[in-house]
Formats: sequence, C-alpha cells, structure tokens
Amino acid sequence: MKFNWGHKIILAFVLFVGLIFTLVYKSFHTNFELVTKEYYKDELVYQKVIDGTNNANKLAGITTVTSDDELINIAMPAEMKSEQITGNIWFYCAANANNDRRFKLNPDPSGNQTFNKSEFSAGNYLVKVQWEKGGQQFYSEQHLTVK
Repeated sequence: MKFNWGHKIILAFVLFVGLIFTLVYKSFHTNFELVTKEYYKDELVYQKVIDGTNNANKLAGITTVTSDDELINIAMPAEMKSEQITGNIWFYCAANANNDRRFKLNPDPSGNQTFNKSEFSAGNYLVKVQWEKGGQQFYSEQHLTVK
C-alpha cells in the first residue's frame, strides 16, 4: 500500500490527537501538593516565624541538625540547654507530603534530641524547629538529606 500526501496528513493528525490525549491523561494523574492545606491562614501568622527567626539569630549558638548512618540529632543552642522549653519539630518533605513527620520538642538536659533514621523515607527534608522559652518565640530551619 502506498501512502499519498492525504494519508500522511490524516496520520499526522491522528498522532497529534493521540499525543494531546496522552498529555491530558497524564496531567489529570499528576499529584500537585501544597506546602500546607491551610496556606492562607498560615500566611497570616507568618510574622511569628519572622520574629522567632530574629530571636533565634540573637542567640550565641544555633540549632544544628546532623545525621549519621542510624540517627538524626537536633542540638539546641547553648543558651537552651537545661532550660524549660516547649515546641515542635517538623520534618517537611517538599516532594511528598506523606513523608512529613511532626514531633514534640523534648530535648535531653544536654539540649539534644535524637530520632531513628528508619522512621524516615529517603529524601530531602527541611527541618523546622519552633520553640518557646519564657513567653518568647524562637524558630530555626535547616536542610537535611536522608539516604
């Protein structure tokens, strides 16, 4: 069978329509996740994050996040050791909200809190530490890669 120019145009049109349907199908099955479900409400109280970051920057030490083969360690600034502090730790994974983990801040007397790496899926995390001491808010962020 010999293809003439009319058959080629029809074939090109059918391939184009097939490509469009494939792209539409894939776009409907792509997962688009927001940073938080209540984005606008969180944006309104973002000033607390700014104030907490400024307060944390005034401290002599910084919050550090380190990891080895088995553990993830969060070390609070030196001024917070042996202090009565309350707060939260959020391991935020931008690639997949199912990998996010939230914990209560509960450091030992030396100011460290450890987590077992097996609780986390492999990926890049932004570790957000928010705490309060004596009515003053503090906030710190650090990047962490779990392999």
